[in-house]
Amino acid sequence: MLGETLKKIRPLSEEYAAKAEMRLDNLTKPLRSLGRLEEFARRLVMITENLMPELGKKAIFTFAGDHGVADEGVSAYPRVVTGQMVLNFLKGGAAINVLARHAGSEVVVVDIGVDHDFGEMNGLLSRKIVRGTKNMRKGPAMERSKAEACVRVGIELAEVYAGKGYGIFATGDMGIANTTPSAAIVAVLTGRPVPEVTGRGTGISDDALQNKIRVIEDSIALNKPDPQDPLDVLAKVGGAEIGGIAGLIIGAAAHRVPVIVDGFISTAGALIASSLEPLTKDYMFAAHNSVEVGHRVMLGKLGLRPILGLDMRLGEGTGAALAMLLIEAGLKIYREMATFADAGVSQ
Repeated sequence: MLGETLKKIRPLSEEYAAKAEMRLDNLTKPLRSLGRLEEFARRLVMITENLMPELGKKAIFTFAGDHGVADEGVSAYPRVVTGQMVLNFLKGGAAINVLARHAGSEVVVVDIGVDHDFGEMNGLLSRKIVRGTKNMRKGPAMERSKAEACVRVGIELAEVYAGKGYGIFATGDMGIANTTPSAAIVAVLTGRPVPEVTGRGTGISDDALQNKIRVIEDSIALNKPDPQDPLDVLAKVGGAEIGGIAGLIIGAAAHRVPVIVDGFISTAGALIASSLEPLTKDYMFAAHNSVEVGHRVMLGKLGLRPILGLDMRLGEGTGAALAMLLIEAGLKIYREMATFADAGVSQ
């Protein structure tokens, strides 16, 4: 399934870029005067291959999973908080719920790896592949087959929601300790030293940060993830929600749906996706620049310029929800603003 989906991803069309540029240049404004709003509109035209695209329904996918490496004291919160926050999402009380309502987007909560039995709950998509990953300091986080299954979950969700007419996706995450595997992934895939890409996550102390760095270094040394094999990296030092995010991005690109990548954890998933197929980068919008120190390194590797810089580090998809508003604003300018000919204004 993964191989077949990757084969469907095509380069963006320069022909559509030129046509979008022509319309933008004929709107009642000086050339390029709306800056990145014009960029957003042009890219939406290229991605959708539609000269007058509409976003229609919007979905933010918040993937949730637990991490065995939490046992190493790398987070300020216990693992049980992952499940508790999932329940908060379902009640509509989390930051992502508030910002998604503001953006007019649905929140799709996906249990892909939480160490908790939720049972049948309204609004929860149960796609559990693991009951939390294993402690990567003591061995691989999960089996390769499980990592592949996590990616397939994301691909399947992208296919289903594209089929339902959703015009734009965004990624989000929930998982106590998940900045630790994310930092490990960026260190392996970029070759940067672990201290340069490891931040405080939930706001840990200096001593806890040094411990976190040692845990990641030990995990990489023990498991020896292959940077030329992104699924090996995901399996050995990754997480279920990171795999789900990677799959969603791959599926979005295969179906020509734009996808907004949230912060540090989501961008770790984007690194896995782009390592499997570099063309996926063309379908991504980087929502914001997280204060996690490794995020700039990730964005540099992907060649993506963040839309916002708000000193955020919450995750959940919160930055993506805010970026969605600006992307939609760019499209509204493109679709609704009068041309010089329409308005009878001298060009």
